[in-house]
Amino acid sequence: MVNKMTNTNSTSNSTPNTDPITNQKHIDKYNKLQTLSSQLIKEMPEAMAGFGALHVAAVSEGALDTKTKELIALGIAITVRCDGCIAFHVHDALSAGANRQEIIECISVAIMMGGGPSMVYGCEALEALNQFEKQQDLPLTDPSS
Repeated sequence: MVNKMTNTNSTSNSTPNTDPITNQKHIDKYNKLQTLSSQLIKEMPEAMAGFGALHVAAVSEGALDTKTKELIALGIAITVRCDGCIAFHVHDALSAGANRQEIIECISVAIMMGGGPSMVYGCEALEALNQFEKQQDLPLTDPSS
């Protein structure tokens, strides 16, 4: 199991970066999964092509817009306790135009559906939101307030 307190930029003698704003664990996780996904594409191209086609079809505009679909995916990621999925879908929800308040409300619904464990992963989603907003120089508060 991966130690969640590990800062990949730290030396063995330093204290892990646990500040939820300056820590980059979700950004690092997103980037690592992008790299590993590319490796999977090379090693199992047919299966990954199928998964890629499913992903494109699932998040394409339809009766629901892409932003809404990414928020649904984030809520599911929180309730099934998938760290990598949380990183991906916070990133992709922001990229699809979701704002902070929409993501916070998504976290709220996920906690309602998943209880205590989802509250813990909701915190992970909040931390990811803070990190991706900082990376993208987005406001850390709801712009409408």
